[in-house]
Amino acid sequence: MNRACPLFPGRTPVAKTPKNTTQIAAVDTARAARTLSETRSATLAGRRARVAPRPVIGQSWERLLRRGLDPDRGAWVRPLSPEEVARRRETSPLRHVLPVLREGLLPASGAVRHIMAVADEDGRVLWREGSPSVLRKADRLGFAPGADWREEVVGTNGVGTAAVVRRPVQVFASEHFVRSHTSWTCAGAPLVDPRNGRLLGVVDVSGPLETMHPATTAWVGAVAKLAEARLRELHQASLERLRAVGAPVLARLGGRAAVVDGDGWTAAVTRMPYTERIALPKSPTPGRRWLPSIGLCSLEPLADGWLVRAGEEPVPQDGVRIVLDLTRPHRWSVTVLGGAGSWSQELSPRHAELLYLLAEHRAGRSAAELAEDLYGDPARTVTVRAEMSRVRRYLGAFLEHRPYRFREDIEVEVLLPDDPAVLLPHSAAPAVRLGRAPSHGV
Repeated sequence: MNRACPLFPGRTPVAKTPKNTTQIAAVDTARAARTLSETRSATLAGRRARVAPRPVIGQSWERLLRRGLDPDRGAWVRPLSPEEVARRRETSPLRHVLPVLREGLLPASGAVRHIMAVADEDGRVLWREGSPSVLRKADRLGFAPGADWREEVVGTNGVGTAAVVRRPVQVFASEHFVRSHTSWTCAGAPLVDPRNGRLLGVVDVSGPLETMHPATTAWVGAVAKLAEARLRELHQASLERLRAVGAPVLARLGGRAAVVDGDGWTAAVTRMPYTERIALPKSPTPGRRWLPSIGLCSLEPLADGWLVRAGEEPVPQDGVRIVLDLTRPHRWSVTVLGGAGSWSQELSPRHAELLYLLAEHRAGRSAAELAEDLYGDPARTVTVRAEMSRVRRYLGAFLEHRPYRFREDIEVEVLLPDDPAVLLPHSAAPAVRLGRAPSHGV
């Protein structure tokens, strides 16, 4: 009498796994590969397998069979353009932890013919480094920057499957769902944003199957945890910066208020109990809001976060004045007066250039025009958009885009050095060099 298969309903039941095939592979790679090939062929054909797939692999295969993915070919999704890959690299939080990932994974990867790949939350490969010979093999497989490595596209793999199950996963040889990947082994671990629990991407180590070791999964998972720890350090540093801006604002207020970042993490409070995090709307906007932990309050943009004023009417945003101070070399700043009160933000050289250009052109500049202004090359829009996205983190309430410009109701004042020749002295931007001409004014 046949019993229903718990893995694939309607199929012949498979045997229980007598041994961990990854442990077998550590001793006899060829034997493990043959065993898994038999398991894959039998299971995908609905026959009884002598050795069942590991649960994490079997569950992945079940998902893919239900989706109808072809185990011989997978699916094909057009790779991202080099420009889009560059844009995603510029804006991905994972760029901050690349040094941690490289230090933890690349030295050993080169010695044992592995490569490291980092994909974003959409499964798109953004970075890929390691053994040159393995990189060439990966190119032939389509495992290249811009490629879509989601489980539903390329089958069971260290990137896509780790993203689905949200834990480190190793995929060895014929544990891969798609046949062309069965000569590889890979181990991937998810990278999670410590601020909100959102998946940021996956780090993966891949290589020829004979280089596999059972400890690889733990190794990659440990390095991923180090990367997440680095993200927590960066978040704490950002809260410190926000606290430095927000504390003087809170000192001038008479009521209950708090300064929080964009995810609601508290930087400072006044006249109210401290809570580590205040639940904000999914996409907060200025105005009167009901927050569960506070009640009726108003939200006002403040630097990289929000000023939350309990029981207050929204402060009108008209009458806001922005002062761009370019008078002190290497100490450029932008100050917002009105709204939440007065607060300032120091500027990087690039942000000082961008805000100077927007102040010069109140009608606005497109990404291509800003690229021409900054680099003399209108094609460098990817870099411009990435930098403008960072500017909008602290000035987003006062800027518009398409084209990029200050809001029309905002008064903008630019303070320039007495000697035009020292305007942003190290800038090579063509438009800034023009601004250094004695006859040029704002």
